[in-house]
Amino acid sequence: MTTLVSALRERLSIDARYRDASLFVLLAALFGLSFVAIKTGLRELPPVFFAGLRFDVAALVLLTYLAVTRPRSAWLPRTRRDLLGIGVAGLFLIALNNGLLFVGQGPTTPAAASVMYGLNPILAPVFAWALLGQRLSAVSALGIGVALAGVVVIVQPSPAAFAAGDEVVGQLLVLGAAAAVALGSVSLRRVEPTLDSLPVTAWAMAVGAGLLHATSVAMGEATGALLAVDTVTVLSVLSVAIPSTALAYPIYFGLIRRVGPVRANLVAYAVPIFAALTGFLVLGSAIDAATVVGFFVVVAGFALVERRVIREELKRVLESDAVPASAVTDGGSESGTNPPCDD
Repeated sequence: MTTLVSALRERLSIDARYRDASLFVLLAALFGLSFVAIKTGLRELPPVFFAGLRFDVAALVLLTYLAVTRPRSAWLPRTRRDLLGIGVAGLFLIALNNGLLFVGQGPTTPAAASVMYGLNPILAPVFAWALLGQRLSAVSALGIGVALAGVVVIVQPSPAAFAAGDEVVGQLLVLGAAAAVALGSVSLRRVEPTLDSLPVTAWAMAVGAGLLHATSVAMGEATGALLAVDTVTVLSVLSVAIPSTALAYPIYFGLIRRVGPVRANLVAYAVPIFAALTGFLVLGSAIDAATVVGFFVVVAGFALVERRVIREELKRVLESDAVPASAVTDGGSESGTNPPCDD
């Protein structure tokens, strides 16, 4: 029995090493899935109001879950750091990020918007250096640049996408959203709220939703025909609000706390891959050779940034394979008098 418990603990500890990597892939998939739903919902909903509605639903879901499953002391803000962290996340990661992104996507092309938004992993190290004193090695900086090149290969922005006019305004707004994500994630890491990531996320969504709705009113967005929206729009709001927000944002906030804002924001490079797959599965959009090539370029960039983790994992696997199977006794203890066994 003791041997079984020890083996189970060892298996769980090994699996835990893959937790953040698995969550990273899941996060990229959830954010990628949202592109189709957002595009569908914007046919009938004004952008800033749509962004606020997204977080209305997500905040309600998360706060209800917390109220049912946790004691009040575990999800209510208690300290100044909690309030400051919620405020930072609500302003930068929710309100500014989504407000600028939703409005900016209107006049510009998805390709150009993807490239501009993909700059946030490059901006994050700048803010991390200024606020956290973290420095990026030359190889890691090269990896980020390679990953960005992969995104460019996937979305293939043409010179016309960056033409003068309203598109320039849209692109600058999307760039502002990327800067808000980079600054907000680094600031949240510096504040370090005492609350867990899930309640911080839930309260930040509530704060961000209020800011977005206030902005929508100030902009004079027309919301009078909301009761007349079709079922497809309602489903698009729910699909964005629950899987791509209520589930995705707690994963994102948790990664910021555990692996840091620079590595967490690398998800922006993987999102276009899943957006392309979603477009293929849902809309029938073709996946061309450039998408496949870009995918491998992005993976190469990730490998450069995470080279130490990959090297350690390969070393562990090789060392594990080198241990003779017969050297492990069934529930017994090692004995120095027993001769070594050949595999």
